[in-house]
Amino acid sequence: MTNKKMQQVFKMTALAAALCAAYGSSLAAEGLVLEPNSIAVGIGNWSVDRPQQGIYDGMRDGGGYGLLDADITKRDDETGTWLGLKARNLGLDNRELNLEWQRQGDVGASFEYSRIPRDNPYTYNTGVQGIGTTTLRVPTPSITPGTGVNTELGTVRDRLTAKFFKSLGAGLNFNASFRNEDKDGTRAWSRGGAAEFAVEPINSTTRQFDAILTYAREKLQLSGGYYGTTYENANKLVVTSLSSLTPASTYNLSLPLNNKSHELFMNGGYDFTPTTRGTFKVSYSTARQDEAIPTSTTPGLVWDPTGCGGGSCAPSALAPKSLNGRLDTTLLEAGLTAKPMPKLSVVANLRYRDFADKTPLQGVVFTGATPTVFNTPFSYTNKTGKLEATYRLPDAYSLVGGIEYKAQDRQVPNVGTTWVPFRQTLNESTYRTELRKSMSETVNGSLAYVYSTRDGSAYQVPGVGAEPMQDRINPLNIADRKRDKVRAMMDWSPMDKLGLQFTVEDSKDEYSGQVGSYGVQSGSARLYSVDANYAVNDDWQVHAWYTRDETRAKEMTQQTVANTKFNDLSETGDSFGLGISGKISGKLKMGGDLEQFRSVNKYNQTLAGGTLSAALVPTPDITNTLLRLKMFAQYALNKTSDLRFNLIYEQWSTGDWSWMFPGGTPFTYGSTTDGTSVNAASKQSSTFVGVRYIYRFQ
Repeated sequence: MTNKKMQQVFKMTALAAALCAAYGSSLAAEGLVLEPNSIAVGIGNWSVDRPQQGIYDGMRDGGGYGLLDADITKRDDETGTWLGLKARNLGLDNRELNLEWQRQGDVGASFEYSRIPRDNPYTYNTGVQGIGTTTLRVPTPSITPGTGVNTELGTVRDRLTAKFFKSLGAGLNFNASFRNEDKDGTRAWSRGGAAEFAVEPINSTTRQFDAILTYAREKLQLSGGYYGTTYENANKLVVTSLSSLTPASTYNLSLPLNNKSHELFMNGGYDFTPTTRGTFKVSYSTARQDEAIPTSTTPGLVWDPTGCGGGSCAPSALAPKSLNGRLDTTLLEAGLTAKPMPKLSVVANLRYRDFADKTPLQGVVFTGATPTVFNTPFSYTNKTGKLEATYRLPDAYSLVGGIEYKAQDRQVPNVGTTWVPFRQTLNESTYRTELRKSMSETVNGSLAYVYSTRDGSAYQVPGVGAEPMQDRINPLNIADRKRDKVRAMMDWSPMDKLGLQFTVEDSKDEYSGQVGSYGVQSGSARLYSVDANYAVNDDWQVHAWYTRDETRAKEMTQQTVANTKFNDLSETGDSFGLGISGKISGKLKMGGDLEQFRSVNKYNQTLAGGTLSAALVPTPDITNTLLRLKMFAQYALNKTSDLRFNLIYEQWSTGDWSWMFPGGTPFTYGSTTDGTSVNAASKQSSTFVGVRYIYRFQ
């Protein structure tokens, strides 16, 4: 058996990651919708391992799995109480269980349990020992790649949630909930200045609690309460060393420390007139991390280099004992909706958010006794104002216009060396206009245009000691930007049996601010989507969809002081789906879905001031594909029981070179470090066959 105690984030494109997250959950239950008071029990089998598509659904390995789902509701009409039980995927690692009791309009409680797995799609062949503990030993000399132990990766979160509701009468209600989440496993890590394999042991608990009072009368609605969280990590420090235990080759790796937060809030609304309503929100929260920083007598977190001798170092006397981290957030918001004229509706909103970083400024000593590097404060305030109006025109047209203004005031570091440019203020204005048309009972559409512009104060460039040309970096989040976006939508039903939806989006960004700046220069995104549903007759339905997503960005970077590199980056995704379902006879239902996805990432690179040498290979393109076929048949054995069959075939491939080089050569951490290699199949296909017995009762 392999060890499933490590996790490494898969470097996948955003679109591919979103697709796999959506498609990868509970594949065996695709198409199964239980009626109330029914139970489904069965068995399924995947033909082979499916590391990529089994990341989240608890079925990474090939073989058999138990299938158990239930939806049970018991109601007592005389007392107005009911008891509900819902179970999903009880035979799998991503199981869920929900138990709820309620007396209508009076009191209620619920209990929820869910397990959330994440299996890493890679296999690590490594000689590192102590995986899953806070003490790691790196082999010395390093192993020959491929001669270590195969280790699979993964984490599991067990979540328990309890909720309570009570009506206190006269429009007053009380709600409370408590959640406890335990996360266990390991995550792939790194140590040292070179690519050296390490493992982060995960053993943490997150707790959340909230209590809310709500009050509602004819014109006034209020809601207020408390929300709190705690995070506790059982592990504080990981010590890694060569297997020879040479002190000079030991590293200390810090883990996330315990923290907690508290929030008090209130929001509400008041109906001044039948057509005018005001709303407000007020909240204050504080988050703190004040646990003692772990220390060691060996080099690691903070130490005094001048005190090193004999292969060991002492912690610096200047090192803080605790971060004493504190973040305070204040939120104030007021809104107004009104209808001053029969054809005119207006919405206005003001929002103020103050994020105050009150963590003490701490310095890190690298040489001598004087701190030279400091933590970066992250305080800022946001002020937002929004006004939107809708006017109904003749012939079922509506014209919408809106403006939104955001002003941000950010704290700029004034101690130590800064390494990227900063701006103290950022201002962004967004203008929106939209034309809506209700053409008929069968056709509706809208056309919207959004324009926004962002600028700010002068740049504070990096200080003395920064790298050459760093003052020309133009960070994406603070750069001047102009954005144009157009969106068109139409919903068309040319006949009772056919429905069509069309969507087209186009947006463009232009960045500026620094003269001859490095960073993203421009970007664009396009989306085309069509969705169709057709009812052949009362028994058969067909649906189909197609989406194309195009994203591009042009970037300027520096290869050397004399050479400038231009990157033309793009991602194109095509998704297609076709499905059919219906009745063969009074007892037999059948259906199927075909889904296909393909994304292509391109990294076109050119060099100004020089040419790429033969040793510099341009970054290869990455192509990801996914094909999935799902079929089901459900046969009614009698009035209370059915037999359901499921068949799923999936085929996935990738050209991602993050861990697997072209030609199938796995990434290796190097013969001079530890020799760990990362293995992944670039093509994976598997077939699932499942059968369920479904029983319905009163």
